[in-house]
Amino acid sequence: MSREKPMGSGSDGIALRPSREEPANGRNGPEGLAEVPFPDLVAEMIRRLGDDPDREGLLKTPERVEKSLGFLTRGYGLSAEETVGDALFQERHHNMVIVKDVEMYSLCEHHMLPFFGKVHIAYIPDGKIVGLSKVARLVEVFSRRLQVQERLTEEIAQSLWEVIQPQGVGVVIEAHHLCMMMRGVEKQNSSTITSAMRGAFLEDARTRDEFLRLSMAPHRPLS
Repeated sequence: MSREKPMGSGSDGIALRPSREEPANGRNGPEGLAEVPFPDLVAEMIRRLGDDPDREGLLKTPERVEKSLGFLTRGYGLSAEETVGDALFQERHHNMVIVKDVEMYSLCEHHMLPFFGKVHIAYIPDGKIVGLSKVARLVEVFSRRLQVQERLTEEIAQSLWEVIQPQGVGVVIEAHHLCMMMRGVEKQNSSTITSAMRGAFLEDARTRDEFLRLSMAPHRPLS
């Protein structure tokens, strides 16, 4: 049996309205779309959803969406190496360093809906440590892209592994996905936990268990 959706249907079977106008150049392919300004594409999307982009409340929405998506996906213009820069320091510290509860916001690449949560990161130095703020900034490099949580976890771990060259790296992400909460199964209390390990965290069960125990422990205020 064919599993194809009816032409003009959205991912959940919602019929999207056809465009009221053909593109000025008469082309609908990638080359034609490349010549259409981004705000015009958003305006067309609004039309197909059944609203009027020319009404007062939506007049500036296409420009706002362009600016918003540019901010939310700015990670494509960033790299781990440039983000860390010269914030690597020689230090004879060989015990675990943990930066936990790093806030994370990203966009699910399947529905372009947000998922958000916390990232817990640990590494064991091998002669070099990294500025603590850079650890949090590395999360931004990869979370500010269209993502899946599994790949995001691996990318953060691999970037630390390559840039710092430590004895080991561990990353855990706890996140809530709006594609599960506000559509589809609509499970409001669901969360997803993923992990990625390198080096000592992968090879030594005691090191891994220590990291997981410390990262998943309830947060206690400092005062």
